[in-house]
Amino acid sequence: MAFLSRFKPVTTSQVVPDGREDQSDSEASVIHDGKLAYVRQTAGNGGSGYQEAVGAPVETQSPLGYHVNWLTIIFLNLNHMVGTGIFSTPATILRLTGSIGLALVYWVIGFIIAVAGLGVHMEFTSYFPNRSGSEVVWLEQSYPRPKHFFPVAYAVQTVLLSFSSSNAIVLSNYLWRIVGRAPAQWELKGVAVAAYTVAVVAVIAHNRYSYWAINAIGALKLLLLCFIAVSGLVILGGHVPRVEDPGANFRDGFAGTTSSGYDLSQAMVNITFAFSGWQNAFSMANEIRNPVPTLKRNASVSLLVVFCLYLLCNVAYFAAVPKAVFMESSELAAAVFFRTAFGSAAESALNFCVLLSSFGNLLAVLISQSRQIREIARQGVLPWTEFWVSTRPFGTPVGPYLMKWAFTFLMIVAPPAGDAFQFVVSLKTYPDAIFHVALGVGLILLRWRRDRSGTPRSQFRAWWIIVVLYLLAQVYLLVMPWIPPVGGIYAGTVSFLWCTYMIVGIGIMIICGAYYYVWMKLLPRWGKYSIRSEVISVDENGANTHRLLRVPDAEVGEWDATHDELGRKLRQRRPNVENGVFEKQVEEGPAETRGQDISPSHSVTKN
Repeated sequence: MAFLSRFKPVTTSQVVPDGREDQSDSEASVIHDGKLAYVRQTAGNGGSGYQEAVGAPVETQSPLGYHVNWLTIIFLNLNHMVGTGIFSTPATILRLTGSIGLALVYWVIGFIIAVAGLGVHMEFTSYFPNRSGSEVVWLEQSYPRPKHFFPVAYAVQTVLLSFSSSNAIVLSNYLWRIVGRAPAQWELKGVAVAAYTVAVVAVIAHNRYSYWAINAIGALKLLLLCFIAVSGLVILGGHVPRVEDPGANFRDGFAGTTSSGYDLSQAMVNITFAFSGWQNAFSMANEIRNPVPTLKRNASVSLLVVFCLYLLCNVAYFAAVPKAVFMESSELAAAVFFRTAFGSAAESALNFCVLLSSFGNLLAVLISQSRQIREIARQGVLPWTEFWVSTRPFGTPVGPYLMKWAFTFLMIVAPPAGDAFQFVVSLKTYPDAIFHVALGVGLILLRWRRDRSGTPRSQFRAWWIIVVLYLLAQVYLLVMPWIPPVGGIYAGTVSFLWCTYMIVGIGIMIICGAYYYVWMKLLPRWGKYSIRSEVISVDENGANTHRLLRVPDAEVGEWDATHDELGRKLRQRRPNVENGVFEKQVEEGPAETRGQDISPSHSVTKN
């Protein structure tokens, strides 16, 4: 009992934030665990849970609305997963594995790893069902100390490397294929910029309409994959005269299997990339009503449907196209399939479908990443906080969308084709791998801390084997790229040292650590101030955010006494003589502690 008393809850019957409804005295609104404070908050989507106070405040009413229903969840994930990967990756996997049998096994392994990731994401969402932003929130809450370190590091990786130039250029390529001529470099880039601009305008204009577009494109993708899958079964049945021996590739299916560790590891990376996107809808948790059961059911459905179609599409490819032709072709796997099974005239229809698929992928990625960028800003670590957080004038996060457009535009027009472009694209992947490993470790830490503090159990808890499998897969993807290519250290995707992008990625993380130490430790010590978070309202749509302030050391005590753990101004109650309960007097209290906004866009002193 003495041990439990250390974690005695503090209820809002003692102090309550200004302007907020009182909660029941029997309900713990704050649970203290040493220096950590877990605050209970409820949102309009029905999600309720405890989060450590360092995190951005929960938006009681989502300023982005509640338009993400079960169908949109399925198609948000499907649009992200089904970009151009299933049309091109099967040939790459076959070349790397060397055999039909092992290639199919790898697709099953990719699905199992994705299921493990889905379990981990579901548990995180069950802890924080009222916050959008997924990984942004989960890293913030898994590593609350040192304060703001992970938000700063993740902000650098997400914001500075926030571009979708590759997908836009792929879309441009297929548009030119439909036209029927090879474009000049600036023609290719011009169409890529125009296509991405159309996508950005679409998601800025209206939330609900952009979801409708995603649903429509997702449905067409689903029909295309179903057509390829059914065609494969028809071919296997011997009903397509153009294919003489549809079972040839499946006899002695493991013949030619590679023994190269580098090739097998690269195949795993490609498989992981092909399934990437099953987590897309988790970034919109606060826009989903009853998010935990809704995501559990429909994210699982989207992953299962895509896996079945992926496997059947591979069977279709291998049934129609001889193995030797498939491995030697530099074209899309789907293009070789359509030409073999239906003739060259069918390729034009395929090009249009791939173009549409690429556009749907652009929309899905834009929506999910805009929520992550907005959530980073809500932690108070970006300049011009209100610009990134506000949803005016269209009810959409205009700031994050414009930033995505600016960085993508820069990456399309600035780097020349070849090594420079490939290097910058690869640079995104290694910090991602670092954060994914941190996420797996963070879930274990989060479980331990919550069990220790007596925080109520969440709605969903993944099996330990799922968590361990996810963590091992992420560690593998973190370590694997250090294996040198078969042709030597200069035989990677660029002409210089193959691991340069990994070294630079680690360097970026080190620079983030140095910047954090100077900003959050050295400068406050030299300036004799402490950093505190203040909750501010951004617009009438319900958007709110943290703003980081410099509070002089001499005034920190006053600040802490007049603000709750989240940084909201407190109002106090008067004594209730009849009930014999002493409550602090209701009053606005003293003026806010003098503090200075530490974001780069502000330097005024608050009075």
